[in-house]
Amino acid sequence: MPVLRLLKLHCPESEIHWWVDSSIAPLLEGDPDLAGIVRFERRGWASPSRWGDLWRSLRWCREQSFDMAIDLQSLARSGAFAWLANPKLLIGLDDAREGARGFYDLAVPRRSFHTHAVDWYLGVLAALKVPVHWNFTWLPERPAVAAGIRRKWPAGSARWIALQPGARWTNKRWPAENFAGVVSRFARTWPDFQFAILGSETDRELGAVIARADPQRCLDLTGQLSLLEMVEWIRLSELMISNDTGPMHVAAALGKPVVAAFGPTEPRRTGPYRQLGGVVQANLPCVPCMSPRCSNPAPLECLHVISPDTILSRAREALGLAAA
Repeated sequence: MPVLRLLKLHCPESEIHWWVDSSIAPLLEGDPDLAGIVRFERRGWASPSRWGDLWRSLRWCREQSFDMAIDLQSLARSGAFAWLANPKLLIGLDDAREGARGFYDLAVPRRSFHTHAVDWYLGVLAALKVPVHWNFTWLPERPAVAAGIRRKWPAGSARWIALQPGARWTNKRWPAENFAGVVSRFARTWPDFQFAILGSETDRELGAVIARADPQRCLDLTGQLSLLEMVEWIRLSELMISNDTGPMHVAAALGKPVVAAFGPTEPRRTGPYRQLGGVVQANLPCVPCMSPRCSNPAPLECLHVISPDTILSRAREALGLAAA
């Protein structure tokens, strides 16, 4: 999103289109800096039943005669699609994961192993002589969506803390029972706060575990929110307590304080941007393993050793609350 914002500010006459997974497209619909969205069905994209849609997308892109394509995903499929779109200039990230750099006219290296992903993306702009600054709104408010939230739920009646117990990798999920422990301790000491539990349909069981800790103060929204509603719930919350997952990055983009439990991943690379002080991570020899599968003889030890009291302490500090 910062790359989009800064490109449009630097070249206001430009027409920018975004090739994006259909499940994420609602986040971009109606964005003032976009001329259009090209949807991609990531799930099952290689199936012959999808080839017609893929070919039509490619043909449309070629007809536009794009001056430039920027690939920030650096996967084989994204690099190939960008190359087949036949832009005059193709720029991407110098990532060796799947050989996508072979498609690029210009590849932007990561300054170091620990360079944050956002800063790496912004390196593309530096290569294009586009000034990098922060005089933009990362995620503009959607007033109609925010109003809908207030009609459907008692969103304006409390001070909210957003909880995100799910994550795509199971070894990124701090136990739901620990989230519940934070809720119980927090509610006893600062009863004016309530908790919005976010997550997809697959996180319903996690949400139920947390909500049982204090049914009066927990609003279990797992499986009930659209992508844009999730963004606006985070916007109206004062803090997010999260695993390493997408909504954590939304909170950071909105400037909300984030407390995040990290296990196998490296927060300096993919932590909440400019909020690494809110990351809690165990000091173990295997951390970060950077693997979606835990091979520790004590399974998920890196997450289990993070106590609710530690997360509670970070949350209190982030909110500026006096110690109990």
